Amino acid sequence: MAAGSYKQFCPVAMAAEVLCTRWTVVLLRELMAGSTRFNDLRRGVPRMSPALLSQRLKDLESAGIVAREALASEPGLYEYRLTPAGRELTPIVEGFGIWGQRRIKADLSLQHLDVQLLMWDMRRNLNPTPMPRRRNIIQFVYPELSATQRHWWLIVDPEEGVDLCSVDPGFDVDLYVSVDLRSMTAIWMGLDTVRAAVDSRRMILTGDRQIASSMQTWLGLSPFAKERKLAS
Repeated sequence: MAAGSYKQFCPVAMAAEVLCTRWTVVLLRELMAGSTRFNDLRRGVPRMSPALLSQRLKDLESAGIVAREALASEPGLYEYRLTPAGRELTPIVEGFGIWGQRRIKADLSLQHLDVQLLMWDMRRNLNPTPMPRRRNIIQFVYPELSATQRHWWLIVDPEEGVDLCSVDPGFDVDLYVSVDLRSMTAIWMGLDTVRAAVDSRRMILTGDRQIASSMQTWLGLSPFAKERKLAS
């Protein structure tokens, strides 16, 4: 990071040298959301190369923001966790998100669609409480995407939590959700609703009526979805 030094003693400049390199704030967002393993971090920043992710983790470790811990149960594997100094950055990163939700025009946000990131975030924030107390399988189908990205499965188990698969897990599906990626992303961001998408036939729900009727409640929305758009 020293190569990009602003050469100023100002604390803002010094902090910017650590935090304002490409992908760093986005990586911090993923760590704050609970991802600790390298492969899980990659799923949260799918467009970041593994080499750059590794370098940024080393940079954050050198800065005292992240600590790398060896897993005693799995030799050769590590977890990355925020240190107390890293956790101090939480309101700053959240502030970035709140400002972006309020001030960036919706059309600009929805130009950057990423089904892998969307489904990963939905898995992380899903609320299983409204669902039947059993294993529930929800298959999302994005008809306009390529065959390799079209189908996703959320496995919601009251004992094991929520899992995401991009390959058929082989279970009977309780609810099929056919929707275009833009509409699903807008719903996740709080810019649209399940009801509006269903009424306009942009979303088709087939299967368990209880799960379908409570989708807006169990769906894992962005933590910033509650923020009202101020940008016109």
